[in-house]
Amino acid sequence: MNLRPQALAAADPVPWVGVRGVFTDIDDTLTRDGAIEPAALDALHALHAAGVPVIAITGRPLGWSEPFARAWPVAAIVPENGAVALIRDGNELVTEYAQDAAARDRNARRLREVVARVLAEVPGAMLARDSAGRVTDIAIDHAEFTHLDDAAIERVVAIMRAEGMTATVSSIHINGWFGSHDKLSGARWMLQRLFDRTLDAERERWVYVGDSTNDQAMFGFFPLSVGVANLREFAAQLTVWPAFVTEGERGAGFAEVAQCILDASSREAEEGVQTV
Repeated sequence: MNLRPQALAAADPVPWVGVRGVFTDIDDTLTRDGAIEPAALDALHALHAAGVPVIAITGRPLGWSEPFARAWPVAAIVPENGAVALIRDGNELVTEYAQDAAARDRNARRLREVVARVLAEVPGAMLARDSAGRVTDIAIDHAEFTHLDDAAIERVVAIMRAEGMTATVSSIHINGWFGSHDKLSGARWMLQRLFDRTLDAERERWVYVGDSTNDQAMFGFFPLSVGVANLREFAAQLTVWPAFVTEGERGAGFAEVAQCILDASSREAEEGVQTV
């Protein structure tokens, strides 16, 4: 736990040398109001050009994520908090699931039952507008197109957990699902799936970037964890902080992280040339 995250601009450059890749959240980390910010898109292209893979892990649904997985220079997008993977394979997009079809079918009925209970018991609760694209979870809007106060958010989370679900709160939605998968398991899955490597063996060589309370497990796992500046909006709810915080918010903050990685890579290359 790091209760006093360091400004990224003041970070020691040494740990950033040899970074192999980036895991990142999407909403309010790369995007603003659901659209990627130009600075973040430029940063993704720069990392891609430098051979640094980026894997996005998000609570957004499969359907919402597909066009971005096709358009952005990312190795994969893992929607629905680790339940699904959209993997680039040349010009094709491959969809894979953490749960088999039988488990997804069983859970679909249970998900509908929990939705009915939440909507009946929490005044003002409404499904997220992207719900039509979801296949493994449910999402209740609390800050994207409507507003739920803290008490209502806590009530939704309590209902989900009482029904046996995993529940997390992002900057815009309350997500609930059946299963043990989460953002961290999604990161482990993708590193093994894409590169045949084990995340736990090289977690110091990967960066995680996020913006909200549902990123805390990732902040705690990765030594090179970074919160974009708007993470401070959730200071009262955070128990685990990232190691670093950017000066800029959202996409501008992500661009700072990318530049930090690229600068360290350039220094490494220069030192390598000097020692030959």
